[in-house]
Amino acid sequence: MTEKKYEFTGETKKIDGHVLHRIRLLRDIDRFKFGDVGGWIESGDNLSHEGGCLVLGEASIYGSARIYGSAVVSGSAQVFGRSRVSGAAVVSGSAQVLGRAQVFGRAQVSGSAQVFSRARVYGSARVFGSACVFEEAVVTGSACVSGWAQVFGRSRVSGAAVVFGWARVFDAACVSGEARVYGEAQVCGDEIVRGTPERGQMVAR
Repeated sequence: MTEKKYEFTGETKKIDGHVLHRIRLLRDIDRFKFGDVGGWIESGDNLSHEGGCLVLGEASIYGSARIYGSAVVSGSAQVFGRSRVSGAAVVSGSAQVLGRAQVFGRAQVSGSAQVFSRARVYGSARVFGSACVFEEAVVTGSACVSGWAQVFGRSRVSGAAVVFGWARVFDAACVSGEARVYGEAQVCGDEIVRGTPERGQMVAR
């Protein structure tokens, strides 16, 4: 049987009708020590007792969401719905992961970014600022989506591509390599934008 790594402190709060409980560590995990107070979860199903996964600060996990592996959710971030955060992923700031979204690998979601619906963010990808990734979109590799950019539909951003500003990538569009999509650019349909190490393709409209 897996040794418990946290307990409830007795402190509670409500979010959208969900009663959340503050946790306290029962053993040392990395730089965090026995007795350290963590973030908030609705039930023991939200945060695995296995691995090094943690919920810290004022972060909240509720609904059927699950955190496992060595993933960390911190700041005032919220993970809820049926979403999953795993691997060595980090969700921080006031970011939200919800719906059936998945964040895993070494991905980072921060700032006030949102990842929702059935979107997936993984690899070493980063989504930050006020960016949104949703529907069945994928952001992977070492790609970055930031600013107020939106990636949605069945689109894919991969490689070392960067999507920022007010740009939108949607439908079944692909942005890859070292491409840069920015400003108010829109990449849509089955459009493919690639960049190479010798010449990163820039798209601004």
